[in-house]
Amino acid sequence: MQVLQAPSSSPYFSIQTSKAPQRTWGLLPSSVSVNSSLFSTLHFSLHSQRDQHLLWTPHKRVTTRAASVEVGDSSVSTGTAEDDVLKALSQIIDPDFGTDIVTCGFVKDLLIDKALGEVSFRLELTTPACPIKDVFEQKANEVVAMLPWVKNVKVTMSAQPARPIYAEQLPAGLQTISNIVAVSSCKGGVGKSTVAVNLAYTLADMGARVGIFDADVYGPSLPTMVSPENRLLVMNPEKKTIIPTEYLGVKLISFGFAGQGRAIMRGPMVSGVINQLLTTTEWGELDYLIIDMPPGTGDIQLTLCQVVPLTAAVIVTTPQKLSFIDVAKGVRMFSKLKVPCVAVVENMCHFDADGKRYYPFGRGSGSQVVQQFGIPHLFDLPIRPTLSASGDSGMPEVVADPQGEVSKIFQNLGVCVVQQCAKIRQQVSTAVTYDKSIKAIKVKVPDSKEEFFLHPATVRRNDRSAQSVDEWTGEQKLQYGDVPEDIEPEEIRPMGNYAVSITWPDGFSQIAPYDQLQMIERLVDVFEPSVQA
Repeated sequence: MQVLQAPSSSPYFSIQTSKAPQRTWGLLPSSVSVNSSLFSTLHFSLHSQRDQHLLWTPHKRVTTRAASVEVGDSSVSTGTAEDDVLKALSQIIDPDFGTDIVTCGFVKDLLIDKALGEVSFRLELTTPACPIKDVFEQKANEVVAMLPWVKNVKVTMSAQPARPIYAEQLPAGLQTISNIVAVSSCKGGVGKSTVAVNLAYTLADMGARVGIFDADVYGPSLPTMVSPENRLLVMNPEKKTIIPTEYLGVKLISFGFAGQGRAIMRGPMVSGVINQLLTTTEWGELDYLIIDMPPGTGDIQLTLCQVVPLTAAVIVTTPQKLSFIDVAKGVRMFSKLKVPCVAVVENMCHFDADGKRYYPFGRGSGSQVVQQFGIPHLFDLPIRPTLSASGDSGMPEVVADPQGEVSKIFQNLGVCVVQQCAKIRQQVSTAVTYDKSIKAIKVKVPDSKEEFFLHPATVRRNDRSAQSVDEWTGEQKLQYGDVPEDIEPEEIRPMGNYAVSITWPDGFSQIAPYDQLQMIERLVDVFEPSVQA
């Protein structure tokens, strides 16, 4: 067995192999993961089809001190006024990310006049609907005002510009939408449209810019549930785009506003209509686009999930067992398409009368969805005549009675959606990164605690596109020696919740799904170089 040392460009690991692979590269079992908090020498095993055994050789453990420098750390403070302010602000922790607001990059436009004791800055949050933005503002004022030389503090609140995580390959109309949330049940008559509309207006009341897309062409509900002054969609003749109608500040698109009523057409035609309505609309900047999904798990649903980079899904069900069976199909569809389901709404759960609570449709469907599929949040909606009446009157319940019991439930649902979308965006944006100090690609798959490292050359060699593998014969076109050992990615960008796009120095853009990255041979026991403060 020959032990080959890695090139000088990658001084932190060694490679073991009994012979150089020719066409195929071996797989380290996906069950093997790396605890990134344990840093030692790093090695991994490669094997060809004729050498199927894994090679493991223990290395002497190296103890180092990983570099860890945070803004505001007293150990690196220069004693300047800016350090004082940032150190004070770093005491404020974002509960969703578990990190201080300085490290999160929220602090912008910091201006200090120490002679006058004046400090001003802007807190740029991830969404204008942040449920604790007032707390952030108050705490920021308090901690900075406590500095002995500060006499006046001015805090301005703002939100990041509306944009998806990966916008380059999206239709123009979707490139300025931060989060797209599907409200789905896969069964008709469970109150899905009621939940979608009231959720949208709840988010708008929280300060977000919101739109609603009614994807049910066969039976559009939106024209009944809202009362816009203009009930017909207008086409922009120059741009050949659709201008959405509005009601109480929320942008609306529905086939029911197209002057055609309900569609009578076959599935492929419906998919084309939905695609056109969704992607050619001038949505403008939106923080949340709520999609009222049609029932079922067929072509229309798959088209929506594939055309649109869905951030998350909210599942609507009722207590009956029959409802659970259909909802389960929808949850599995979203799971296969890598769309996280963040909440379950169980509609028509109960009503109160004569001092007692009655469950006319039984109990447990919502809880069963939560338990079986691990969806973290469950919201129960009671049977209320006003909720049904508001849907028929054209004014959502959360608008008609903003202080009522139903509105409070939707407020909690809105907070849940805001927090979960922020977490998902954070996880996706940092799922795959390149660490230049150790010459390795770091992978932390969203919704997983697993974290591991990959050699860049190995990732490049495992590309399965037509440029690397013959689509007809399966023959490997990209040879082992074609990829330099010291190759480094130029850019890594997320593509929705399922993959990343990696740009290499030769200009090649590789699409790497998370599932594929989890199957590639891994670097084991990585350590970070010591950095002296």
